[in-house]
This record gives sequence, structure tokens and C-alpha cells, in this order.
Amino acid sequence: FIAFFQTYRGGFPCDNVFVCSVQVNFVACQLFALLMAVWFRLYLHPSKTSPFIRHVVATLLGFYLALFCFGWYSLHFLMQSGLSYSVMVFAGLEHMHKYCFIVTLGYLILCQITRVYVFDYGMYSADFTGPMMVITQKITSLAFEIHDGKKSHCVRMPSLLEYLSYNCNFMGILAGPTCSYNDYMAFIEGTGYQPRHQENANGKENGKYKQSEPSPKNDVISKLCTCAISLFIYLSLCKLLPVERSINDDFVNNTPFHLQVIYLYLAMLALRPKYYFVWTLADAINNAAGFGFNGYNKDGSPRWDLISNLRILDIEFATSFKLFLDNWNIQTALWLKRVCYERCPINPTAATFLLSAMWHGVYPGYYLTFLTGIVMTMAARAVRHNIRPYFLVSDSHKRIYDVITWACTQVAISYTVVPFVLLAVGPSFKFYRSWYFCLHLLCLLVVVALPVKSRRRQAKAQQDGLQKDSLQENQTEHNSTDNNCNQKDKAT
Repeated sequence: FIAFFQTYRGGFPCDNVFVCSVQVNFVACQLFALLMAVWFRLYLHPSKTSPFIRHVVATLLGFYLALFCFGWYSLHFLMQSGLSYSVMVFAGLEHMHKYCFIVTLGYLILCQITRVYVFDYGMYSADFTGPMMVITQKITSLAFEIHDGKKSHCVRMPSLLEYLSYNCNFMGILAGPTCSYNDYMAFIEGTGYQPRHQENANGKENGKYKQSEPSPKNDVISKLCTCAISLFIYLSLCKLLPVERSINDDFVNNTPFHLQVIYLYLAMLALRPKYYFVWTLADAINNAAGFGFNGYNKDGSPRWDLISNLRILDIEFATSFKLFLDNWNIQTALWLKRVCYERCPINPTAATFLLSAMWHGVYPGYYLTFLTGIVMTMAARAVRHNIRPYFLVSDSHKRIYDVITWACTQVAISYTVVPFVLLAVGPSFKFYRSWYFCLHLLCLLVVVALPVKSRRRQAKAQQDGLQKDSLQENQTEHNSTDNNCNQKDKAT
């Protein structure tokens, strides 16, 4: 592996040998986890061994990979899990989710501050807080699931072994993705197939789809091919199209603005395959272990996308800011929706973006990106609500609208995430100044000129309208009944 990656040394976005070796360790561990996942599914199948053994093996392998990649820093994974488990045990059900959220996220932020500002500022790649971000999602998701399901008893308090297995199993310890605790327990116990057989078996409830366990082989091979293509593209193009060139004085002064826009889009396009590689490989590992089955397609083929983290084609051809975000880091978006957006009483969009920035880390570039994302989301929502209906009159008009919004979305996303890549305040503001903050100003103008009700207000107004219609119908029925009674009285 080291020889292979040294051949493509120039493909990495840094020249630090230590960081490159960490990336090599990460890839080697993930490939080892892939082999272990196949072994886990074949030789520790639920029909052959108990859930206890599966929990123990999954947890021990996870700790081994963590120690190999991060050394004794991996003890933070145990500390974070232990603190949150103590909160869940000793806190009451009414406030457990809040305390668990504060303690877990606070511990993550403390580790991020220590790593960035005390030890190695700028060492963005493969740090030990990366797995802690996923563990934070799992811990808080479980706490909210227990709180929300306390009346229906749909989620029980896990044992310590089950808890550690859920947080630190070898399939998701390095790159996730986040999953539901109930789904993970169903996978360990071997009960995850039956409900989806009955619900999504294309009507063949008594056929072969219900009786046989689907194989993930084809999906794993397909995802590994996607990984190989993504890695090749990333290593080939990343050095040729660095994002940092966008703030180079010679480039800014001597390049026409429209070419700067095209270059920025291509630079971000070359950067995304790194994430495609990491998340698709993580998904393939879980599938190889037998985790991720999500029913069947209409043609009867099994779907293994229960915990998939991205949809590449939907990302690259997204026609709105929201569509892009909905298909990028899907499990994190669902986590943010469950723990923040659906619960925040005041301005949930801004609160969700702020939580996302805090969860990602303490680099100023993250906050600049997500603050910009708030304005972009509001502007995109206003455009969609006010302008899109005029283009739905015919298919040709809609295609024109889709092409325009695709181009605008790609430029807007690229513009927004530049600070996420540059990390520091100075370079980020230098980039935005070179663009004269044009998209910030344009979005603010759109928000002011095209006001739109929030979705929560729209839903409330719609609900009020339904209630009003229901009251009117009841009143009409009541009046009709009264009229009938009066007519009977008169006849008498």
C-alpha cells in the first residue's frame, strides 16, 4: 500500500509525509475491515452464533482498527462512550437526551479544540476526532430514540456491550456511517430481513424473496468499482486543480472572471471524489457484513442502501441547493434533522447549520461555510417558491429551468464550501473579496425581494385551513340537521 500511494504521492493535497502515511493506514484498515466483514457474515452468521459473540467480535475488531490508526488517542472513543452511557443510566428519561447531547457534543468540541489549537493546527486529514464525530451522532441518536420511544417502548436501554458494539464496531469505527440503533440490533440478531421481505418483496410474500436471504455480493462489487474510479480521479486531478489557486494573486488578476468561475467548479469537482471514495467504501464494508439491506426494487433485485451516505449522480446533477445537501452525507443530514431541525422552535434552518458547523470542528472556515449556507438555502427556497411555478407550464420550459438551476447550484455550492477547504479566515475572506461577495449580496437581495413563508408556517397554515374546512363542514351538517328538524316541527 505504501509503495502504491508513494507512486501517486503528488495526488494528495499536502506534502506532509506523516499525513500521507495516516491516509495509507486508513485505507489499509478499511480494506482489512472489508475482508473481516465478509468473514463476519459467512462464519459468524446469526444462524451459527449468538448475538453476544457477534457483539464481542465486532467491538474488539473495532478497537483494534482504532488503535492501529490512532494509537492511544482512541481511548477518547471509550471515554466519550463511557461518559454518555453514565448520563443515560443516571439521568431520568425526561431529560436524558438533552444531558447526553450536551455532554457528548461538549466532549467532542473539547477534543477538537485541543487537537487544533494545542497540538497540530492545519492537520486536517485523518485525525482522531473524525471517528468521534460519528460516535457523537450515534450516541445522541440513541438518546433521542429512547426518549421519543419511552411511551411505546420501541427502543430499550442497551447493555454496556451492546452500546460499545453500536458505537465502535469495526464496520463503522473509522468512517461511519451513522445508523439507527434498532437497525443495528436487528442486523446483529439476524432479524433485519423479515420485515423488509414482507413490505418490499414486490408482492412475492410467499416466493423466493421471502424465503432466501439476499446476497450483497453484486452491490459490494459495484461499490468497490465506484471506489476505484473515485480514487483514480481524485489522485489524478487534485494536484492539477487545487482550490488554493483561486486565491492566487496572479490567477485572480490575469484570469477573466467567467474562467475563474469555471475553474472553481472544476476544482471542487476534482475534490469530491475523495469523499465518494471514503463513504462508498464504508458502505461496502457494512454491506459485506450483511448490514444495509433495505428491501427490494421493483424488478425484484435487493436494495442495500439503508445506511448509504451519498447518491453521486443526484449530487452532480442537483438542480437546487437543497437537493445537493439531501444527497450529500445523507446520514448526517438525517441526524441533524432528527436532533435539531424538527425540535428547534425558532429559526430551525439557522440552528441546524450552526450545529453542523460545531459538529464539524473549530476551524473558522467551517463557520463561514455554514453561515453562507444559511443565506444560500433561504435564497434557493425563495426562488423555488416564487419563480419555479412559471416554468412548469411545459416540459421544454421545465428543462430550461433545470439547466439554469443546475448551473447556479453548482456555482453556489462551490462558492459556499471554499472556506471549508481553506479552513482559515484570511484565505477565505481573500477569496470572497476576489468575487466581491457577489453571491452573498445576490442571495440577500433575493431573500428581501422574494419573501417566502417558512415550511413550518406553511404546514401550520395548511393545518389551520384543514381545521377550518372541517369546522365549516360540521357547521353545514349541523345547520342541515337543524333545518330538517324545523321542517318536521312545522309539518307536525
